[in-house]
Parts: sequence; C-alpha cells; structure tokens
Amino acid sequence: MVIGVCRIELALDDVFSLKEKRHIVKSIIERLKARYNASVAEIDLNDTWKNAVIGVSCVSNDAKHIDSMLNNIVNFVENDGRGILYNYSTEKIYID
Repeated sequence: MVIGVCRIELALDDVFSLKEKRHIVKSIIERLKARYNASVAEIDLNDTWKNAVIGVSCVSNDAKHIDSMLNNIVNFVENDGRGILYNYSTEKIYID
C-alpha cells in the first residue's frame, strides 16, 4: 500500500475578508474531493486572509498512480485561477 500526501500553499491576492477566502478554499476543496476522490482539507493559516494551505492525501497499491494523481491535483489547483500556487510538496509513504 502506498499513501500519497501533498501540501499546497496558495496566495489569494484578490481576497479581502476571511469569509471570501473560506468561500474560495471550500470550493477548491470540494472540487478536488469530487474530481479525484482524495481526502482534502485546509490545514494551516486558517485565520490569514491572503494565504491558504491545503493538504491532500490518497491511497493506492501503485506508486505511479499516486504520482499521477498528485500531479493532476497540483495542476488542477494551479490552473484554477482563483489563487496563485506558490509552493507545494509531495511525499509517498510505503506500508507493507
């Protein structure tokens, strides 16, 4: 079993309130969950207007599938247009 984990850091320059930020982040999270069947949540900077950190995790029996899925998720967030993806990191955890 392989567990894939991704941390995505976003800059939300056009946001001027926490309510607006939460609306955007919630929308991105729900779209990722629906499209990729992954576990997704806002994991840091919850009370900061201009930045958000989203965590993603997924499980598979194939490391290539995890790589592909995480790459597609990162590309989706990058091309979403509501935030600027300025940093991300991925990790795979192998469990026997």
